[in-house]
Amino acid sequence: MIRVGDVIVSTTRPNLNAVAMVPLDLDDQICSTGFCVLRADHNLDRDYLFAFVQTQEFVQGLSELVRGALYPAVTDNQVKDQLIPLPPLSEQQRIAAILNEQMAAVERARAAAGARLEAAKALPAAYLRTVFNSPLAQKWPRMRLGEICEITARQVDPKVPEFGNLPHINGENIEGGMCRLTYLKTAAENGMVSSKYLFEPDDVLYSKLRPYLRKAVVADFRGVCSADMYPIRVNQQVLDPHFTAWMLVSDEFSKYADEESRRARMPKLNREQLFAWKIPMPSISEQRRLISMVSNRITLVRRTQRALEEELAAINALPAALLRRAFNGDL
Repeated sequence: MIRVGDVIVSTTRPNLNAVAMVPLDLDDQICSTGFCVLRADHNLDRDYLFAFVQTQEFVQGLSELVRGALYPAVTDNQVKDQLIPLPPLSEQQRIAAILNEQMAAVERARAAAGARLEAAKALPAAYLRTVFNSPLAQKWPRMRLGEICEITARQVDPKVPEFGNLPHINGENIEGGMCRLTYLKTAAENGMVSSKYLFEPDDVLYSKLRPYLRKAVVADFRGVCSADMYPIRVNQQVLDPHFTAWMLVSDEFSKYADEESRRARMPKLNREQLFAWKIPMPSISEQRRLISMVSNRITLVRRTQRALEEELAAINALPAALLRRAFNGDL
């Protein structure tokens, strides 16, 4: 049975530091045997104990015990054998009180930064709605994608060096809703052995699996892509590849693709469904003007996102630094 104020430590994969203090509403409950239950006596403050089991020293001490083991787990006795600095109770309480206050401030900062980051992530879709859902956009003529696009890419063997040394793209390489590649490796580096599509510069690569993820990008190099991608070649006399990619991650198309793909057991948009969609068709010069505007805004969004991600990373590093200071006697 566990009691309110008990500190529980997961004995499996100790590097993950799955620890908790039992709250009042779980008092007198049963705990899994996968946890070691630590109950502070009259010489040990429970908040101080809880802070200690979150330190890098404690985590590393347990992790060293399972290094090289087939099943990374420690015993209750190994957890209890870890040494804890033990100043007088009043000093423990002082340290714990300061840490609790500091950790609460960190959580407030983390929540605020996380909210700002989520708001920044929503901006691209908002920009696209401004462009593609405007009253003017509703008046653009439309054409079926199949009338102005085609898929002509041939399949090639990535085990052949000519193709294995080319960049390989699948859905995991594309940032959803942003028309941007996150990283690149060659087909050989990815260990590809099954046939791939050979795409060319200016082909629009669209991930047909789970279209709600909104993954499309314009290639600016020759490469190979998985069979789960459509390498779409557009008629550039009337349709800009970048305009096409942004339309394929727009709310309108994503809703259409999601509804169509749900008819299959695996959410997947087939070629007929893709080419049946009617894409808005402003003039080619207007397409390029709009894409230039969207691209500039998206660039600013990416800078904002990177800054917020760095801020969040710095905040996430604070608890370890605060715990290190506290147990080094620097509070």
